[in-house]
Amino acid sequence: MSHLVRRRTALAGVPAVLLGLASAQAAGAAPAPYPTRIELPDGFQPEGIAIARGTAYFGSRADGDIYAADLRTGRGRVISQGPGTGSLGMKVDPFGRLFVAGAAGGNGRVIDTRTGTVLASYTFTTATPTFVNDVILAGHTAYFTDSQQPVFYKVSDGKPETIPLSGDYQHLPGNNANGISRTPDGRALIMVQSSTGFLLRVDPRTGVARRIDIGDALMTNGDGLLLLGRTLYVVQNRLNKIAVLTLNSTGTKGTVAAELTSPDFDVPTTAAAFGDRLYLPNARFTTSPTPTTEYWVTAVGR
Repeated sequence: MSHLVRRRTALAGVPAVLLGLASAQAAGAAPAPYPTRIELPDGFQPEGIAIARGTAYFGSRADGDIYAADLRTGRGRVISQGPGTGSLGMKVDPFGRLFVAGAAGGNGRVIDTRTGTVLASYTFTTATPTFVNDVILAGHTAYFTDSQQPVFYKVSDGKPETIPLSGDYQHLPGNNANGISRTPDGRALIMVQSSTGFLLRVDPRTGVARRIDIGDALMTNGDGLLLLGRTLYVVQNRLNKIAVLTLNSTGTKGTVAAELTSPDFDVPTTAAAFGDRLYLPNARFTTSPTPTTEYWVTAVGR
């Protein structure tokens, strides 16, 4: 069972079948659905996750395949073949379209989760190095980070645009802008800079970044971001933990409220929520990948 430094119970939105697990187990029923560990294909090398209607979607860093898993049973399959370059951060919109960050391919694409068809593909840059790392949706607009270029990308009405980062952002060696979310009021973006551990509030129109005041805390090894209300979850991959921050409405200030961890973590990268749980793929960056290397998803209470 996952060990939590802090666990908060949140029953709102949990499916009835999940709430009924305790009684089913007491009656000697079959093993409970919604496992806390989901096995992924050997050699898959996961990084990103998105969840919609009880299905989790994962992208492969190895070849960009998209794998879909039923959270109730843990079973899944590849629904879309990759382009040969990685699929990293991803988000799914209310219409079942999966927006995928294209890593070193310098691109992004949109996939129909029902058919696996690539609906659109965008080449953001041909510069090297590039590493299109994560994506967030804001209405009809998608924003993508690039950890190797001092810019981010905006796609609105099917038209890609490159926006330079400025202000408090300083481009450094290593991974820079990584995970991305919106501020609680929806007026700006939040990015975590992995190389510094800073959280940045970014104007989506101008690219001007201002460091978010979180006291002396640093989001070292910051990777995926997940905002739920005014709670921001920051996955700190190689530290095998999630920082839980409480933000003000504008996203200019926050405090670290708690940390979550699990003995089942092995370099988790990103997080998505379902019911009262967070689901995180383990990228296992400290393990040399082979075609038979095991990968899995860990669920913890939030």
